[in-house]
Order: sequence, then C-alpha cells, then structure tokens
Amino acid sequence: MEKKYYEEYYTLERTNWWFKVRNRILMERVAAIANGRTDLKILNIGAGTGRTTELLQAFGEVTSVEYDAYCVAFIRDKLPFEIQEGSILELQFPDRSFDLVCAFDVIEHVEDDGLAVREMKRVCREGGSVIVSVPAFQFLWSHHDVINHHHRRYTMSGLKQLFSSNHANGRPKGNIVYTTYFNTLLFPPVAAFRLIAEWLPKKLIRKGTGADNHVVPEGSPVNRMLEGLFGIERPLLRGGLRFPFGVSAMLVYRM
Repeated sequence: MEKKYYEEYYTLERTNWWFKVRNRILMERVAAIANGRTDLKILNIGAGTGRTTELLQAFGEVTSVEYDAYCVAFIRDKLPFEIQEGSILELQFPDRSFDLVCAFDVIEHVEDDGLAVREMKRVCREGGSVIVSVPAFQFLWSHHDVINHHHRRYTMSGLKQLFSSNHANGRPKGNIVYTTYFNTLLFPPVAAFRLIAEWLPKKLIRKGTGADNHVVPEGSPVNRMLEGLFGIERPLLRGGLRFPFGVSAMLVYRM
C-alpha cells in the first residue's frame, strides 16, 4: 500500500459507512463464536490501522500482525498496543497457539491464498475457529481492487473449496461451520457504480488514494443513509438469515 493510504485508512476505518457496519457484523459473529468468553487468545492478521484489534479486545488477548512496515510504525505511534510486522504466509507462532484466528479482508491480498489458509489453520487450537471476510464476485473487479492491491475476488463456492482443500500438515480436518454473503441490500447500486466507474473512469472523481470509500464524504447525510441501509442486515444475520449474494463474503472454520 501507499503511505498516504494508511493515513486516510485510519480515518476511514472509524467513520466510513462500510467499515462501521462491516465491523459490527464481523464482531457480532465473533461474539457468537466466543459464546460469552472474554479470555480468548486471538490472532488478528492484517490488522491495518488497528480498528478491528480495538474491537476484538472485548473478547480476550489480541495479537496483531500487519505486513506493511510503514503501517506498523504508523500504528505504534497512534495506538496503545503492540503490532507485529509479519506475513500471513509465514506466521511466526507455534502450532495451536490461538483460540481464534481472524483475517478480515486479507487473503485476497496474497497470491498464494492456499498457503495463507494452511498457516491460519496451523496456528489455531483444536476446537478453535478461523474467521475470514473477503470481497465477492470477480465481475465486480474495479479500480478499487487495483488500489487495494487485490489478487482476486471470491464466490462462496470458491471460498469453501479453498478451506476444504488446504489442510495444515499434521492437523486433523476441521469443518466449515458458518458462511454468508453480506452487504447484500446495497449490492445493486454498488455493482452499478463499479461497472460504470470502469466504463467512464475520467468522469468519476475520487478523493485521496482513489479507493471507493472516498466517494462518500465522512459525516455526510449520504454516509449516514448508507450506514443505516447496510445496518438493516445486522438483525437479519443475527436472526439466522444467510444472504445468497453480496459485495462481501464471510466464512468460519472450526478446527
């Protein structure tokens, strides 16, 4: 990532409609996994500018890993917790070290996502869980994916196959226990925007690094409206609904 990206990303993670609701949805799933526990040993891979680590601390002791050295230095100056520099492809932890391993919008950034999955499984304890979120559907590929250095977007069938076929050496096979797409209600306008933006790149002006998150200004009525619309999905997911499509996908794997 570009240095400027992390400076902007720090604010976006805490104010942008997509980040705010995505994080609430993810933490509600983590709460279901934790089942009342607040003493979990948690690994947060691709911690970025630290917002997910702040939220995960409600469930236990969080170890944060981030690949980009500048981002690590940036967060060490910003937030009162340690963040380690490291790669999801070579996690510097012993086997079976963590109760919960998280990778929120991370594995799309690495070419060898199979190795990433094997490493996450390797460091997860028996009975523990691995939770990931990813961007969905390759036809939504756009300038936003390029700016974010993505290698791919996923279908749910592809994500399930990835977890089913990549087993850590010497570990018993676990099970996929939860899957859903999300950001479904806003799927039509998001898809339309992505497609139009690719056809007319000079007609659409993005602020900052050029990621889609900059299109809606923070604190604007539109930002609040999108937060409210996306937020409708939270009680539906809590109630057991699983969306058949969406801009993002989530999977939980139990070791």
